[in-house]
Amino acid sequence: MSRIGLKPVEIPEGVDINLDGNRVTVKGPKGELTKNVHPDMEVVIEDNVLTVERPSEHKDHRALHGTTRSVIANMIEGVHKGFEKSLEITGVGYRAQKQGEKIVVNAGYSHPVEIEPIEGVEIDVPQNTKLTVKGIDKQLVGGVAANIRAIRPPEPYKGKGIRYEGEQVRQKEGKTAK
Repeated sequence: MSRIGLKPVEIPEGVDINLDGNRVTVKGPKGELTKNVHPDMEVVIEDNVLTVERPSEHKDHRALHGTTRSVIANMIEGVHKGFEKSLEITGVGYRAQKQGEKIVVNAGYSHPVEIEPIEGVEIDVPQNTKLTVKGIDKQLVGGVAANIRAIRPPEPYKGKGIRYEGEQVRQKEGKTAK
């Protein structure tokens, strides 16, 4: 039984949802998102409450039920509030700076790494050791943040690298001298 799929989604003020077959379009103060849901899933809107219904108890339908509900709920939250991921850069000489639209990251390589922002995602550098990725599409924001983190993931001995804000990196013990 899908517990997430059974939860209704409250539609906040200022958010408009348009259903066209299996295409869901959500408009809000921050922007507009459109996704195609599986044709077997039925999206119902009654009294500013959205529910997703599945046709049967088949394994595939149960899996799609919760996923469809979560995707639509994230679309609603994205156009209403937006999403944000923060990254920290740790290490001597590791830093980021904004040059026009590009972000230039120095992360211990022989060359600086340039990041081109994707449409729909905004990357800010409030400090030279902090980055914030903002947007209305949760999947896009998480993907861009993961790509930035992949430039230099935190290593377990000294903890140097790029990590999510608040991420705990388990430190390993180094070699012991005899």
